[in-house]
Amino acid sequence: MAATLTKLLEESATRWPSRVALGDSSGDRALTYRHLGDLAGDAAAQLRRNGIADGAPVAIVSDTCVEYAVALFAVLAAGGCAAPLNPGLAAPQLIARLADVRARAVVVPRHLHDDFAGAHAGVELPVWQLAVTPGRGSRLSAAPVPVSGQGAARPGGPDPDLSDAAILMLTSGTTAAPKVVPLTHANLLASIDGIRGSYRLTPEDATLLVMPLFHGHGLLAGLLSTLASGGAAFMPAGGQFHAGRFWPEMAVARATWYTAVPTIHQILLARAGSEYPSKGYPELRFVRSCSAPLAPAVQRDLESAFSAPVVQAYGMTETTHQAASNPLPGDGPDKTASVGVPTGAQIQVTRPDGKPAGDGETGELWIRGATVTAGYLGNPQATAESFSAGWFHTGDLGRTDADGYLFLTGRIKEIINRGGEKISPAAVDEVLQSNPGVEDALSFPVPDSKYGEDIQAAVVLRRGRAVSEAELKGYCGSRLSAFEVPKRIFFLDHLPRTEKGTGDRRQLAALLGANRTP
Repeated sequence: MAATLTKLLEESATRWPSRVALGDSSGDRALTYRHLGDLAGDAAAQLRRNGIADGAPVAIVSDTCVEYAVALFAVLAAGGCAAPLNPGLAAPQLIARLADVRARAVVVPRHLHDDFAGAHAGVELPVWQLAVTPGRGSRLSAAPVPVSGQGAARPGGPDPDLSDAAILMLTSGTTAAPKVVPLTHANLLASIDGIRGSYRLTPEDATLLVMPLFHGHGLLAGLLSTLASGGAAFMPAGGQFHAGRFWPEMAVARATWYTAVPTIHQILLARAGSEYPSKGYPELRFVRSCSAPLAPAVQRDLESAFSAPVVQAYGMTETTHQAASNPLPGDGPDKTASVGVPTGAQIQVTRPDGKPAGDGETGELWIRGATVTAGYLGNPQATAESFSAGWFHTGDLGRTDADGYLFLTGRIKEIINRGGEKISPAAVDEVLQSNPGVEDALSFPVPDSKYGEDIQAAVVLRRGRAVSEAELKGYCGSRLSAFEVPKRIFFLDHLPRTEKGTGDRRQLAALLGANRTP
């Protein structure tokens, strides 16, 4: 295993100098591993001349594009620490996140620079725009151009080691305000190794980067694991997933796999009848799903529609993305409802008294190992609440079977207490999503004068389907306990999502409240 992420890229450039590392959906702009290494080195020298060294945090405010990858490796090669941020953040949010990660500078790809400068004029930091454009012959050049602020030039420090923070990631904030997670080179390399091994990634593989790179799912599973394996990672047009362009872009990439959240899988599945290409498309080796539970019914439909195995994985920002995954066919049993077995980390189902639970017994998941961060940046209280004796207390509930396969059952902070009866919203979501007329579903808590809390839900129906609230309640009643059946079910055109694409229960509860009619 490489000593740092910078060394990882150097080793890949040495092993596969002429293979395509990065491409875009047009097929006109491709970077070989040698080009990517040269570009990152060129940009790193310019960043060092502008004062980036000694672990200085540099925010990368970018969509999914070639410039993002160049900026990431350039910041690391310069001796800095990269902090990927969502370019869609409003100005107050962005300024708050820049303060959270203690950014010393910002890098923005040139195609986003004008919008960034106009919307975020209050950013009082050096800002560089990065452009990757065709240069002389087949060479490409990267040129960060100072547009505001001044960096104090100083020489670069010593090469980082495994224990140094390389990337600062923000948690998704589904149950609390986002926290900053410092991921070391050791954390990142261990996670990459686990992902690469889980799916047997090789130089013959290619993927379309569906998930945003400012979260661990897209960054670790999509980009970095591909670059570690010698494969090719392709950028979507417009810098983000678009359902109508997905299959043509997959064909350009000749993608052998992709990874996404269940929401995206469901969108693609709903459009498969008219958009999935029947001819001329390379066979998918597998499809990966992570970051939220995938309903078994949806998984079976995906496998049927795309003629490929669908493997679920589990992880969190604090575990450097992947902590567990189902194996590929032939590598282990096929357990559709499971998120698999640990991949480089130890996972313990823990009773309330802190002792390990037995097989089949539900408890909180504790995780420790090489992929687990030591704590949150600048937040000792949150660190003390979530970490102890090397264990990360995930807040997720689950159980294991006799084969060591992990089954998620919900989150502690999301559990709804209805007059003493405990309800897992995730379990209710799964039942609703299994209804043939439902494309997507999300349940949420509401205050109740009698029970303290109760459960409601919202659904998005499949095109051309008509299902009433009474029918859905009856469907739930045949599969859930009476107290778990949503008190009300709303019908929406779409459900609110976090930046990562997972269902946002807090926002849904705020939108619908307790006074709306179905």
